[in-house]
Amino acid sequence: MARAWLLAVLLSTAPSLPVAAAQYSTVRTGDVVRLEDARSQTIVSVVPSIGNIAFEMKVKGRNILRWPYGSVEEFKARPGMSGIPFLGPWANRLDEQAFYANGRKYAFDMELGNVRGAIPIHGFLTTNNQWQVVEAKADGKSAWVTSRLEFFRQPLWMKQFPFAHTIQITHRLENGVLQVSTRIQNMSAEPMPVAIGFHPYFQLTDSTRDEWTISVGARTEWVLAANKVPTGETRPIEQFLQNPTAVRLRDYDLDHVFGDLVRDVSGRAVMTVQGKQQRLDVLMGANFRAVVIWAPKPTGTAAPNNFICFEPMAGITDALNLSQKGLYKELQSILPGEAWQESFWIRPSGFQAAETRIAK
Repeated sequence: MARAWLLAVLLSTAPSLPVAAAQYSTVRTGDVVRLEDARSQTIVSVVPSIGNIAFEMKVKGRNILRWPYGSVEEFKARPGMSGIPFLGPWANRLDEQAFYANGRKYAFDMELGNVRGAIPIHGFLTTNNQWQVVEAKADGKSAWVTSRLEFFRQPLWMKQFPFAHTIQITHRLENGVLQVSTRIQNMSAEPMPVAIGFHPYFQLTDSTRDEWTISVGARTEWVLAANKVPTGETRPIEQFLQNPTAVRLRDYDLDHVFGDLVRDVSGRAVMTVQGKQQRLDVLMGANFRAVVIWAPKPTGTAAPNNFICFEPMAGITDALNLSQKGLYKELQSILPGEAWQESFWIRPSGFQAAETRIAK
């Protein structure tokens, strides 16, 4: 009994053993929500107050998203296309200052200033400040932040795109993979067309653009007119990219639209960029029906464009208007009271803790 009592005393007074830190955490500081996966050494930073843009995805200290700003304050002062912008209520270009839905033409009011150009591009939501965080949490499986945009509350938006709806986006980090999930709820009395997309800017740090190899999981290319709007004609992808699974980026100046995506058994299409060791796979769910790939070559003495955009799209460029003309058959719509939802995933691999960073 004495020995047992002494053992109990010694155990009760011994210093506590350290408790293993949780793998996942979510921290909100000012405008930024940070998701962390300690095991994979991955941190994703989202700024809901500036378009709900994920501006960093650091893998072992290396940001795989292009974001040419020194701080969030600098970004807020002059926001531009970088990180992972959301494109809505339409993505990429329209062939006129109007769109078609349910057989009717909706002309933009160009005097409002939120739609610009003879060929309007990327909608008007990319850097808006109306997103509201509804949940920011972590558990034993992942870390996530969900933000909501109540489109129907903004008169200037409704004037241009008169379909009442909400948009909810969840950024979820799990096992080093970022999942971006979108849910759009149609609150209108009519079907709402879906032509949204994302415009992620990816970069590798172990090599330059001209050393990268890409793989394009698509079967067809949409032929573009001079204004970068599809003509309605398609051609087999091999007529443009000889070997779509091993494309040397140095040989191409890309701003192209691809469809008939190649799906795996789970229904996901995969686009890949590969450097010396680093690799990014971008997986797109079945409701992303097309992908735009933008990887412009530098011109003249300009600095290298060390980025590539694999852009998940619910429909091809100008899907709203090409559908009206009978040239596009895959335009999706949401019935009144129902919702559209889909995800894409960013899966890094081959990143090392100690590496030489390539100057931009």
